[in-house]
Amino acid sequence: MSKVPLTVTGAEMLKAELHNLKTVQRPAVIQAIAEARAHGDLSENAEYDAAKERQGFIEGRIKDIEGKISHAQIIDPKTLDADGRVVFGATVELEDLDSGDNVIYQIVGDDEADIKAGKISVSSPIARALIGKHAGDTVNVQAPGGVRQYEVLDVQYL
Repeated sequence: MSKVPLTVTGAEMLKAELHNLKTVQRPAVIQAIAEARAHGDLSENAEYDAAKERQGFIEGRIKDIEGKISHAQIIDPKTLDADGRVVFGATVELEDLDSGDNVIYQIVGDDEADIKAGKISVSSPIARALIGKHAGDTVNVQAPGGVRQYEVLDVQYL
């Protein structure tokens, strides 16, 4: 498996989710399975089936997060020196040349992406178009609604 880029904040979020899954949710589902078993016949026990399904989801998510953390390449944007280029972890201010709207995005790992919080995945079309650009550059982004044109106004490493 290749390295998974994560910001420091993203790695902390994954570790917190893993801790919650192992210390809160896993014991709760084990208790729910034990209670459902106490009700008798398991062949027609919907509570047991639901608890087992939930247990499978939790164990799968734990394995997924542990894999991502073990293959993580944690990048602290504050320590980057990219000479003003857009790189993973950078915060970029853009102007949409069609509408004149300004937007600010931070380029983060796939697990951290949250468009409402201004965090876009490094594998998204806009992030791929921005990587390597400097303030003042213009980029064309192939979006579902057609080609969008942006001007890079500022690049920061926060």
